[in-house]
Amino acid sequence: MTEAIVSKPAARPRPKYLNAVRIRLPLPGIVSILHRVSGAGLFFLLPFLLCLLDKSLTSFSEFVEIVSHPLVKLLLLGLLWAYLHHFCAGIRFLLLDVHKGLDLPCARRSSYIVLAVSLALTFIIGVKLW
Repeated sequence: MTEAIVSKPAARPRPKYLNAVRIRLPLPGIVSILHRVSGAGLFFLLPFLLCLLDKSLTSFSEFVEIVSHPLVKLLLLGLLWAYLHHFCAGIRFLLLDVHKGLDLPCARRSSYIVLAVSLALTFIIGVKLW
């Protein structure tokens, strides 16, 4: 009788623990994540924006009452930033799709530009609307 040789499974290295807080993500990665977060925020708060649109068309006094609340103003300021960031980052990603600005220095520079422009426009428009 021949005995079958049973081999032990190869010892695999244990998975390495990655601390998400300590990982330093490069700026283009942060802009990419913020692009996704801003898009999700705009999508999930779309019913709120549609409700505000409805109030502005049916009862303007109720609209002014809702929009004059400081927390709503802060939420609308955040939505304004989300829209502007999503727009600016979207243009950046469209340029990357046509192979413009793929090298690392240019990608970093365009990431800084996206953040600076979206924050500056948010500040300018927010001050004008507040």
